[in-house]
Amino acid sequence: MEVRLIDPDGEQLGILSIKEALEAAKERELDLVEVSPNSKPPVCRIMDFGKYKYEQKKRLQETKKKQSIVQMKEIKLRPKIDEHDFQFKLRHIKRFLGEGNKAKITVIFRGREIVHKDRGRAILERVAEEVKELGTIDLGPKLEGRNLVMVLSPTHKKKE
Repeated sequence: MEVRLIDPDGEQLGILSIKEALEAAKERELDLVEVSPNSKPPVCRIMDFGKYKYEQKKRLQETKKKQSIVQMKEIKLRPKIDEHDFQFKLRHIKRFLGEGNKAKITVIFRGREIVHKDRGRAILERVAEEVKELGTIDLGPKLEGRNLVMVLSPTHKKKE
């Protein structure tokens, strides 16, 4: 069986038998790697396979390093929240948005509190107003069972 052989510099050496290709690789103290098995004749390349795998791994790590992963952080509030508690939770939301993460704000209604949905909506609107310079509303106030949910996403990239 014959293969098309390519040397380490990328130049074609022609169509050779597998035995000749292996000898050419052994002379250069490198590996013979099949690059394209489906072509006629199959294409093989002479290269240092260990070095090739190492460079691929490094390239993959470099692309992963440049990715930014956005996480969803959740803050739970109640309709009868006190001012100090509200400010405390608001600082957390601002920090999450400043770090480049999304913030899911949930107002939990227990028992008969569900009658006062307007209080929960007012709290979410106040949160949106307080953080308008840091984040925008992805998902407006929406009732999911006994919870009123709003999702905020950051308006800028996270601080390095």
